[in-house]
Amino acid sequence: MKINTDINILGGLKDFNLILHLIEKSDGIIAANSSVQMYSSVKTDKSYRLFGKAIEDNFLKYRNSNIQDISMSILNEEQISPDSLLQLFWNASSNNDLIHYLNQQSYFPAFYSGRLILKKDDASACIKDLKQSEQALGGWSVDTIDTVSSKYLTLLKKFNLLEGSQKKTIIHPYLNDKMFVMFVYWLTAIETKSNLLDSEWLAYSFSEKPIFIERLMQKKFSQYFQIQYTGDKLKIETTIPYSQIYYALN
Repeated sequence: MKINTDINILGGLKDFNLILHLIEKSDGIIAANSSVQMYSSVKTDKSYRLFGKAIEDNFLKYRNSNIQDISMSILNEEQISPDSLLQLFWNASSNNDLIHYLNQQSYFPAFYSGRLILKKDDASACIKDLKQSEQALGGWSVDTIDTVSSKYLTLLKKFNLLEGSQKKTIIHPYLNDKMFVMFVYWLTAIETKSNLLDSEWLAYSFSEKPIFIERLMQKKFSQYFQIQYTGDKLKIETTIPYSQIYYALN
């Protein structure tokens, strides 16, 4: 695992519009000498560099061109919206090993067990367990672990997956039809296993496997993908180019 404290930086990002600014700048739309204050609430160049690197490493890095196509489509068209925040959550989880680990060991177990509250101590316990096997965490103090755990919950709140201030209540999002199809395309783009039922990324659908399969088989989605399901094996073949799927859904 590659371990860092990017969670602290992302959890402290108050203005997600900086993501849009970095996308535009990479496309050459914004002049090199433009002031970042025009585009976000970030006030200093030092903060801009700090947040900018974390954004690029976690939100704007892609495992392959298909993931980039579907991610950029929704960001370009919707800017920062509830749906694009879900896409950012998926992508950050695929780029940041610690976010993915905490999702798997803390957030999703609580989510799928029906718990109402996610606590900082839940994340802290997971990091402390990981510290036993990951040398990169050897120098992390109790204070560092507590800070990362707290910022992790703050980041989930920014993704609209938790709500509340002192006590963080778990929100159970339901993917609308557009985002369900977008998730299916993201899943097929990120997963290398031939049997998608074995994918660790299925949890990111926010639905139990039987419910996910039942929805997957609905006739209204047959224009977007074809499935082969035998009860213990699942294969999905997408039918629309990844660069066009978002626009086909709108």
